[in-house]
Amino acid sequence: MSNAIEIEAKALIDKDSYHKVMGLFKGAVPYSQTNYYIDNEESELKKEGIALRIRRRDGKLQMTLKTPLSQGLLEKNEDLAEWEFVDFETKGDFPENDLKRFLTMLDIDAESLRIITSLTTKRVDIKYKGGLLSIDENYYSGRYDYEIELEYNNMKDAERLLKELLDDNKIPYTLTNKTKTARALEAVGR
Repeated sequence: MSNAIEIEAKALIDKDSYHKVMGLFKGAVPYSQTNYYIDNEESELKKEGIALRIRRRDGKLQMTLKTPLSQGLLEKNEDLAEWEFVDFETKGDFPENDLKRFLTMLDIDAESLRIITSLTTKRVDIKYKGGLLSIDENYYSGRYDYEIELEYNNMKDAERLLKELLDDNKIPYTLTNKTKTARALEAVGR
């Protein structure tokens, strides 16, 4: 299992602004990924401020658990085999891994967890002023949204640099703390 700390500023933009931002970074190669969001019937993870997902990208699967820190999120990642994903999706058999053990330590029954919804992202990643800028077109529950994220080593500078990029290019935006997980789950009434 790998661990990481994620600190990123996020802004929601409209479709026209998305195309304008993409035009600023011509030549960047997009890729697609699908996130499958997980919780139980009682929304126990959501209530605890925990996000759990499985990401499919380039034929690989990774389960990620995110828990809040004072600044950013602690991420715990586990690679999954295709059969583990299929068994979880079809039978509800949570993979036997360190994330299951971690959830058990938090007094969460991993066997009660299920895939609730999914979100597919067309993303471009660009190294930007010492951070990583991601430009996303997201599709979930019959809707699209557009988001820009700047991952950086501290939130204050991440927000400042993201605001500067958008303001300098006259791109209207709304800074947000609402994650893709929260938006996708809200779209299905969770």
